[in-house]
Amino acid sequence: MLQIEVKNVFKSFKDVQAVRGISLAIQPGEFVALLGPNGAGKTTLVEMMEGLRKPDSGTILLQGKSWQKQEKELRKIIGLSLQETRFAEKLTIRETLRLFASFFELGNERVNEVIELTELESKQKSMVGTLSGGQRQRLALAVALLNHPQILFLDEPTTGLDPHSRLDLWNILKTLKDQGDTTLILTTHYMEEAESLCDHIIIIDEGKILREGNLDDLLDENARNLDELFIRLTGKTLNESQSTNYTN
Repeated sequence: MLQIEVKNVFKSFKDVQAVRGISLAIQPGEFVALLGPNGAGKTTLVEMMEGLRKPDSGTILLQGKSWQKQEKELRKIIGLSLQETRFAEKLTIRETLRLFASFFELGNERVNEVIELTELESKQKSMVGTLSGGQRQRLALAVALLNHPQILFLDEPTTGLDPHSRLDLWNILKTLKDQGDTTLILTTHYMEEAESLCDHIIIIDEGKILREGNLDDLLDENARNLDELFIRLTGKTLNESQSTNYTN
């Protein structure tokens, strides 16, 4: 069974067609990168997969289930971390994780596991308000992983982090990938992040999929790396697209 299946999905906001007939299929255990300029429609697409928005038409199934009929079941199998996830500043890392663990009726054992996985042992008694950007992102990832999600959505998780903090997060995700129990949907502005972490690359612009496949299949003599392919397909570098003031 496919982990995620999107069939001919459309979504508009007033006069703007954000998603225009996208279809895709994601296998269990796959790490998938969604790349596109700002305004490409990738965040809207992900929000529909997460059940945060409803498509105007088309079908989205997670493990064969729909948000319209089986929302309660789907909430149990997904984890998500937004680009800016805010937590109570006066709680410690451990207190924050225990709070979110209680929503899933999970105890200290699982809290200890995600603290170890995200390498937050030395900071677990620190208040959230004292954390660096990289530590906050690791906390957000730890919260997203609490319920053993079968499908994990990460929206630009390393944007704004220094290279060392970015590499730390990559290593955590690689460990998760090696375990093979989680499917990852990643939106990112870093080509090297997609290349390093993901099996499958999907490039989106103007609400449509331009190209998709594994890295070897996508590259040829006209595009020797993802940067060149992205420029050829969209006419922009990803750095240029970041500065465009549109809504994703």
